[in-house]
Amino acid sequence: MWDDLIVEEVRKGRQEHAARFNYDLEAIVRDIRSREGKDGEKVVTLPPKRRPLAK
Repeated sequence: MWDDLIVEEVRKGRQEHAARFNYDLEAIVRDIRSREGKDGEKVVTLPPKRRPLAK
């Protein structure tokens, strides 16, 4: 098996980000959401998908 440097870099960044918030998922999500749209990109929120009823 070979090492993927890009995957390793992404995982390292994710680990560092999570550690900054003491691995608190709610705090991590708040931080990510607070950054959305600040780069000028459009933020799209889609409605939840409805699951068909079981018959």
